[in-house]
Amino acid sequence: MTTQISERRSRAAWDLARRQHAVLTRSDLLGLGFSPAAIKHRVQSGRLHPIARGVYAVGRPQLSREGRWMAAVLACGPESALSHRSAAALWGFAEGHRHYIDVSIGRASESRLPGIRCHRRPSVVRTEITTRLNIPVTSPVQTFLDLSTVAGPRTVERAINEADKLDVIDADSLRQALDAYSGKPGVRPLRRVLDRHTFRLSDTELEVLFRPIARSAGLSEPLTKQTVNGFEVDFFWPGLRLVVETDGWRYHRTPATQARDALRDQTHTACDLTPLRFSHFQVKYESTHVRGILERTAANLRGRPAPLPAS
Repeated sequence: MTTQISERRSRAAWDLARRQHAVLTRSDLLGLGFSPAAIKHRVQSGRLHPIARGVYAVGRPQLSREGRWMAAVLACGPESALSHRSAAALWGFAEGHRHYIDVSIGRASESRLPGIRCHRRPSVVRTEITTRLNIPVTSPVQTFLDLSTVAGPRTVERAINEADKLDVIDADSLRQALDAYSGKPGVRPLRRVLDRHTFRLSDTELEVLFRPIARSAGLSEPLTKQTVNGFEVDFFWPGLRLVVETDGWRYHRTPATQARDALRDQTHTACDLTPLRFSHFQVKYESTHVRGILERTAANLRGRPAPLPAS
């Protein structure tokens, strides 16, 4: 009978370890009915390997990346969760840090594992924590907020694009979610990055802003909303054979719309037209860049290349 009980406990422990990436805590083992003496025996026999105080690797000491993440979270105690760069790596839209694991913990928690970077929070809101691969991790929105406090805008922008490709969260949904996080760390830098993706002007606002930029670049008044090669274009200069499209990005996110945009540009190019594409954000906030591109393109099309800009 004793042998049967021991075997059932061992199977239960193994099943739990599989769900937890070959990592168990002392509380897990005690909850399954193992005595302190039984735990000590399994450590001595090489069936359990201490990773941190009260955290054990099952079977062998080497852990997968996911196992190391799980061990870090378990070592930091209740209410802890993978966060920042490590959470972004678990979600799949950014890389984790090479030398440490990011874990968000409550003020009363203590790190017990070397290589952990603890981010102390008075209270980790449960709605901001979920699980992925059974590992407690901050939600995608909270992960992006945290990532924005430790990474530069280019890294965050790449992460947004990757999260969109993976269908974790898209730029529009992320931008809308920030309204509920007003005043929290990371909101302002994340909003600045997102505005490049989600900013959109109305057709009237777009024309009011774009026409002066075109004039300052030495271009004549364009035709607007013309059908060219079967596509309606935003701005068209027939004499230069120049087509300019302006995107709000939020409507050009899906693979289908991206493929259609590529088809438009390919068709125009094959018909000896020059297509240019600017975002609404660029028209509104980066008019100098837009004007410079228009100037050089127009000069090239007129057969008088403009000098290269100073580096």
